[in-house]
Amino acid sequence: MPDPQLVLAARVRDALAAVLGPSYADADPVIRPSQFADLQANVALALAKKAGRKPRELADEIVAHLDTGDVIAKAEVSGPGFINLTLSDAWIAEQTAQALADERLGVPPVESPQKVIVEYSSPNVAKEMHVGHLRTTIVGDSIARILEFLGHRVVRDNHIGDWGTPFGMLIEHLLDIGEDAAERDDSSVADLTAFYQAARQKFDGDPEFAERSRLRVVRLQAGDPETLRLWRILVDVSKRYFNTVYARLGVTLTDDDIKGESFYNDMLGPTVQELEDKGIAVVSDGALCAFPPGFTGREGEPLPVIIRKRDGGYNYSTTDLATVRYRVDVERADRMIYVVGAPQALHFQMVFAVARMAGWLNDEVRAEHAPIGNVLGTDGKILRTRAGGTVKLAELLDEAVERAGRAFDEVPHDEEFDEETRAKIVEAVGIGAVKYADLSVARDSEYVFDFDRMIAFKGNTGPYLQYAAARIRSIFRKGGADPDAAAGPIKIGHPAERALALRLLGFGAAVAQAGETAEPHRLAAYVFSVADAYTAFYENCPVLQAPDEETKASRLALCAATLRTLETGLHLLGVPTPERM
Repeated sequence: MPDPQLVLAARVRDALAAVLGPSYADADPVIRPSQFADLQANVALALAKKAGRKPRELADEIVAHLDTGDVIAKAEVSGPGFINLTLSDAWIAEQTAQALADERLGVPPVESPQKVIVEYSSPNVAKEMHVGHLRTTIVGDSIARILEFLGHRVVRDNHIGDWGTPFGMLIEHLLDIGEDAAERDDSSVADLTAFYQAARQKFDGDPEFAERSRLRVVRLQAGDPETLRLWRILVDVSKRYFNTVYARLGVTLTDDDIKGESFYNDMLGPTVQELEDKGIAVVSDGALCAFPPGFTGREGEPLPVIIRKRDGGYNYSTTDLATVRYRVDVERADRMIYVVGAPQALHFQMVFAVARMAGWLNDEVRAEHAPIGNVLGTDGKILRTRAGGTVKLAELLDEAVERAGRAFDEVPHDEEFDEETRAKIVEAVGIGAVKYADLSVARDSEYVFDFDRMIAFKGNTGPYLQYAAARIRSIFRKGGADPDAAAGPIKIGHPAERALALRLLGFGAAVAQAGETAEPHRLAAYVFSVADAYTAFYENCPVLQAPDEETKASRLALCAATLRTLETGLHLLGVPTPERM
């Protein structure tokens, strides 16, 4: 599907080269939306001084040399030298029809696929996922889906917290209550939060238990078989819980995608040794540190990345450096995207800087932190329970579905639903509302978690988009037609038809931009704009009651193209689309 902006940019560049010479063939025409036409080229103003010409005079000459062909219906100069460009109705219709006929909606795979590792979700073993994991999980999953659609080889990486000192107390607590409790749904292990809190309480209040826990950590790190067996029990219980949440969220992570901290344990020593051998890691105040250039404290002193603590233990920085080294040397990644909370920004900047010092990262390997902002309550503070505790993700999803059910029942429907069908629709609406509310804002921004707003069936919400897709399917059911068989031909007659078709042509550009920047909100904004354009079309252009069969066939094809664009876009965001609502 050709992006209209790119098509027009190429035409303007050709005209520019014809006027000023080949050296201007690569100039940026700055094609942007305009209130006077479909798009506007701001090239004359930018280049007039360099070319020694008056802007409007240069713009007039560019228009005179513009190859309009069957693409451009009108090109006019306005103001001091803007070029307003209006696309041909016939070209818009033809390109929309071609996109409808293509299984990828006219979006070609990237010419140079990359191997991209997307690290996301990353919950902790023996702890329940909370609202803080919501964003890293669904944003990361959307990034992975988008990049995969574009043709990249995506490796999903769930870097779970499954190693370290807390496991001493967790294993000892498991032994105290009996390891068979891990297999019983009615045991305290089934409530991971309660299990962890009970272990922590004993560790803090029972010196004998605390000593046993410390000794157990030593055995775990030494690879004691019995300790490792008990550790795996906790990991397996946690995996079952993670998978329940992932399944409900419609997230594509599996057990095969898990590479927890334990996976890199044997690589920590060699990683540190390589940094020492290269002279990057030096002893400072008893700890082994690296000092990447450009990072200083308030007094201008160099900031360290602590690679080995004074007591000889390793930390998150060590694991993250070993992870970079493994992903480059073994997995041969071209790009690494870390979907992790925004507060970790400085940590990743410094880790990446040390990795560059070591030669693991270079111009051909791209590592980036995709920061995730906090989720706030309606009071503008970090979202918490009324008692001030952490909001469990499972309970939040339960409430979302329950509220979605109430909202769904208040909306008029064209048909009655049995209880099973209604339950499936409401589940999709509730989960979709939560996911879209998150994905529709920039990932590094904080956002207010407001059930009333996100579950509304009007405005920029998941239910509004889901309903738009379901409404299109309803039209085909009423007309006894199959959306997969709608082929047109498409004819542009009404301004609302034109606006919708033109919007549909922007799908490929929206997906590409979201993939390049790892920002799903850009795709979410596009999908919403399609739904908005369709609403205007629906209100102004009767489909089944069209004035003639030719118009009806054209509008059914436009409906089909819109449906596939909405459903594909929402699928890439990870938002479910019920066929009936």
